[in-house]
Amino acid sequence: MSTQPAAYADDDDDIDPRRIRSRNRLLDAAAALLTTGGIEAVTIDAVTKASKVARTTLYRHFASSSQLLAATFERLLPHVTTPTPDEGSLRQRLIEILSRQAALFADAPIQVTTLAWVALGPTDPAADGTADEDSPAGSLRSRVVEQYRKPFDEILSSDQAREELDEFDLELAECQLVGPLVFARMTGLCTISRDQCVRIVDDFLAAHSRTRTEA
Repeated sequence: MSTQPAAYADDDDDIDPRRIRSRNRLLDAAAALLTTGGIEAVTIDAVTKASKVARTTLYRHFASSSQLLAATFERLLPHVTTPTPDEGSLRQRLIEILSRQAALFADAPIQVTTLAWVALGPTDPAADGTADEDSPAGSLRSRVVEQYRKPFDEILSSDQAREELDEFDLELAECQLVGPLVFARMTGLCTISRDQCVRIVDDFLAAHSRTRTEA
């Protein structure tokens, strides 16, 4: 990935119409390249040529091609809010959320590419070595975590879950539930159906039932 020593776009980018237009042109071009040619097609040269925006202007918005890719993924990622069901048993709520997440994977292939890039791609660390949540990559990572994790956090941290389940690691539990969806989609083995979501949830509940551990 190409890198240019430059800061993220400054605050003036939010109010200068010319900078807003140039940033949008860059992201439009990058999105078109990503959609038609994949990650490898999104290069600095290709984006500046397609957008007709100068390289120096690009680097005023994005310090590297990795930051450009992160911002492009975030633009393409569907803005889907998965509401947490307010009623029903713990089992019903988990099945509903997991089924919605499975449908999201099936209907929006860019989700899979985004997850793979976030997992394997650069994190644009800050100068002190910590992840910078204000960078495009940090923003994308936060968005992905929010979209996939928050609904499960709310259910598995509820009083209902504490009453029915044994002591468990929250992050590991979420991996046990969502992991099969990600693995199946990224490997192309299958698309997880609602019936399979039911089996995943039932297996999880059977393994963590408080009744089982107290028996």
